[in-house]
Amino acid sequence: MAWACRLGLLLALLLPVVSASTPGTVVRLNKAALSYVSEIGKAPLQRALQVTVPHFLDWSGEVLQPTRIRILNVHVPRLHLKFIAGFGVRLLAAANFTFKVFRAAEPLELTLPVELLADTRVTQSSIRTPVVSISTCSSFSGHANEFDGSNSTSHALLVLLQKHIKAVLSNKLCLSISNLVQGVNVHLGTLIGLNPVGPESQIRYSMVSVPTVTSDYISLEVNAVLFLLGKPIILPTDATPFVLPRHVGTEGSMATVGLSQHLFDSALLLLQKSGALNLDITGQLRSDDNLLNTSALGWLIPEVARQFPEPMPVVLKVRLGTTPVAVLHTNNATLRLQPFVEVLAAASNSAFQSLFSLDVVVNLSLQLSVSKVKLQGTTSVLGDVQLTVASSNVGFIDADQVRALMGTVFEKPLLDHLNALLAMGIALPGVVNLQYVAPEIFVYEGYVVISSELFYQS
Repeated sequence: MAWACRLGLLLALLLPVVSASTPGTVVRLNKAALSYVSEIGKAPLQRALQVTVPHFLDWSGEVLQPTRIRILNVHVPRLHLKFIAGFGVRLLAAANFTFKVFRAAEPLELTLPVELLADTRVTQSSIRTPVVSISTCSSFSGHANEFDGSNSTSHALLVLLQKHIKAVLSNKLCLSISNLVQGVNVHLGTLIGLNPVGPESQIRYSMVSVPTVTSDYISLEVNAVLFLLGKPIILPTDATPFVLPRHVGTEGSMATVGLSQHLFDSALLLLQKSGALNLDITGQLRSDDNLLNTSALGWLIPEVARQFPEPMPVVLKVRLGTTPVAVLHTNNATLRLQPFVEVLAAASNSAFQSLFSLDVVVNLSLQLSVSKVKLQGTTSVLGDVQLTVASSNVGFIDADQVRALMGTVFEKPLLDHLNALLAMGIALPGVVNLQYVAPEIFVYEGYVVISSELFYQS
């Protein structure tokens, strides 16, 4: 049922659910997340408690009278969730029920306060997804009263009605909560599916171990495998497991997500292997400010001017044969790219002729951000682009002179291309319809922490 799915998703916020992560990723949901779920979970819980009450058999008259009873309203003024260290989450709720008793003589409305208590344990399934189970559940009903306070109903009948209603609620309320938990487990089972990263790449998630629960948060380690054309991207195993320190990020945030160096290494290896980092840089031949032509190169390299007396277009073929390296230091994230650049010119027969090639080193500053559910990045060049001549078909090349030209025609297209790729982002831990709000990013030695509020869109 729709209300069960909605409440199931809300309860899933309590759990270490992730839709994307990497090896060595730690997800913590803190007390503030429980407070948020407690608030937005009241309305769905009210709908879930609208159970069916069977007919009451009225023996007060000469003839047995089956009397219909219906719940008119359920109001949940209080819903409290708390972590139980080493176990899971405890639910405490207060609900006020209003019943209508369809008596032959005159309909009767009753109110009944109910307290709910349920303890849930979170474990790991055989397919490495979270599994929630109800450990204990009980309901405690108060004293039933007539809605208008008139007390016109006989005490004996009121006692019988109350006994009947309490017996029904005692059985059905915990069953409703149990059914919701089963809906949560179905939802959590989707974690093993593939989620797209790019046109030919996906990411798949699984839990590494049973969640750790303290009195302040619930935490789990998540393993994510990146796939390219159906084949996993495998990095050498890091002998040192990632451990997220206790006091990092922003105190009082709903979620704390720790991303180890492995995340960045895996994502960059995926980009390199897919060829997404490769690009061809061209210019408009008839543009006044176009420097990618043989005339511009001829001013620096005489042999180019001799071979190409008429201006011909030049292409820079940029290829990343080496995986980029991300370096994470406290308050500082950088990228190091080592592209191989081949410089070609169009010949008269429309074929391209290789002029020379360069080994290039580019150091970049990496700025990280979060948009809804994705980690994104932007880069800018740090210092000068380093280059050496790898080969030449046009004689001697002065690397210093070529460096000045490359800084003009190479840096901006490279940054535009790289930033467009990083803007696509990679999914962060989350569940369906859940977004990160007002995230703060902290860079530490060898890992990144995201502290964020959460917003669930029902």
